[in-house]
Amino acid sequence: MAGLGFAAPVDWQTILGAKANSTDTEGYPGPYYVVYNASGGWDTTYLMDPKGVDGINRLYQQGEILTVGNHRLAPIAKHIANGMSNEDFFAKYGSELRVFNGLDLSVNNHTPCARYMATGKLDSLAYPTFPALVAACYGAEAPLAFLTFGNYSATGNLVPMSRVPYLQSLRLLARADSVEGGTHPYQDAFASDRIERALEEQFQARVSDSRLPRVERSQSMLYAAQANSKALQRVIPFLPKEQAKERLSQQNDIALAAFKAGVCISANLSIGQFDSHNNNDADQMKLIPEFLAGIDDLLTKAEALEIRDKLVVIIQSEMGRTPNYNNGNGKDHWSIGSIMFLGPGIAGNRVIGATDEKQQLLPIHPQTLKIDSVDGIRVRPEHIHQALRELARIEDHPLSQRFPLQVPAQEKLQGFWG
Repeated sequence: MAGLGFAAPVDWQTILGAKANSTDTEGYPGPYYVVYNASGGWDTTYLMDPKGVDGINRLYQQGEILTVGNHRLAPIAKHIANGMSNEDFFAKYGSELRVFNGLDLSVNNHTPCARYMATGKLDSLAYPTFPALVAACYGAEAPLAFLTFGNYSATGNLVPMSRVPYLQSLRLLARADSVEGGTHPYQDAFASDRIERALEEQFQARVSDSRLPRVERSQSMLYAAQANSKALQRVIPFLPKEQAKERLSQQNDIALAAFKAGVCISANLSIGQFDSHNNNDADQMKLIPEFLAGIDDLLTKAEALEIRDKLVVIIQSEMGRTPNYNNGNGKDHWSIGSIMFLGPGIAGNRVIGATDEKQQLLPIHPQTLKIDSVDGIRVRPEHIHQALRELARIEDHPLSQRFPLQVPAQEKLQGFWG
């Protein structure tokens, strides 16, 4: 049952094709895609889009805004108790970081905004999230191709959605052929090999028969669970002995072990409680440092695992917070947001787009990426997702073509990563 829950490829052709064409016995070699979600709606004025005018924030003034390279950031170090400050985060990663400010989300409700940010499509429930799509394009047959820890995680029926909430859960999966997840296997190696060959022969015989789609898919899922058992064992050397205490660190450890073992292509990581309708400043000063510390934890551990240069990291939230406070000292939903990126193929120390002093977006020209109030466009999530597909080199993949973003040619962002 564990195998069926965590490894279910799309169809039997996928399995047989991957098995016939695969020459890499150690699994998927990268790049690996990580999407971090600040679920609930972060306050961008306390992060990468600082505003020190008209009471938009209550913790700093215009003259206190800091710069690191081309980045402008809110000074928060003296307002936090734990986690990582903007100052430390941008000092460490600013040279790699690409920021986009002034993203038009069109609506300000959680569910449609989360779906829009995750898929690039506002008006459809059928579209896969970017990490699910890239996993399907590069390795749907991988045991844990698309890992998700929450937030919007639709797959478009392209790839299994793998949920492994705890380190011990992954340890048990990796040792599914052992007694109680220990070091004693149910069978000797020679017996396991013969069983595997017999299962493959049985499966190939069965898929040639005419079957109903549901029966065919069930056969596919069962075979995948059996065939992926050995691959998951590669995770074991990369599992920490103890589970981390921090929320994102727990997710990081599972994703990194799966990446390093070559059994995972993408991961959707998330922490919530950013929806600060009351006491905005206190909540954001607790959560933003925790969020940044989690990203730092991932990159530091990836360096030790020697996969740091293979990680594409997308850092986002489904909305921003209003430029004004409500009666509860909170901030409500705001349909203008920001997003950050780093990783191979992404030139850092760059800020694209902007918002004005009232936190309204400024249009940019899609060819020059400069502010242009005459010929510029309002950049929306579909523009970003089109650029992400191009970064991952899947824009022309048949699976991507099944889910068109319908961005007009003249609106595609040129040189967005360069």
